[in-house]
Amino acid sequence: MRWTKQKNLLNYLQFDNLRFTIDCIIWIFNDMNKSELQERMTVFAVRIIKMVDSLPSTISGMAVARQIIRSGTSPSANYRAACIAKSDKDFINKLKMVEEELDETSHWLDIIMRSEMVKASRIQSLYQECNELLSIIVKSIITTKNRMKTEEIEKLSK
Repeated sequence: MRWTKQKNLLNYLQFDNLRFTIDCIIWIFNDMNKSELQERMTVFAVRIIKMVDSLPSTISGMAVARQIIRSGTSPSANYRAACIAKSDKDFINKLKMVEEELDETSHWLDIIMRSEMVKASRIQSLYQECNELLSIIVKSIITTKNRMKTEEIEKLSK
């Protein structure tokens, strides 16, 4: 699968501290650019919306639905905001919001599967996509912070 190879490549790049140009997100290589990740985030949000509509109309189902509809759709909007960040620090702060919302969404998807509100087999791929997006965002935050540190060291050594 393309995303698994991508995660391995990101780990390799992170550990070797290679420098490269950021075009919002670092995945310009390996066939993913910022618009493709935006699309992936949007598709994820739409899938969350559809899944929420399939939750039972019980008290617990409605309570979980209200939580996951917010946490599961906001990463798309927050990622778009990160793409127009005014600085690296702003970029990282906005990606941290995406990270938090994806983590919360992963939690709610786990609760839904464990409580059997929806059969786990029906939302397993959604849960996996959530965790893959979370991994991509975390790697981007780490890589951007490392690049900023490297640039600061180079600036001080001049």
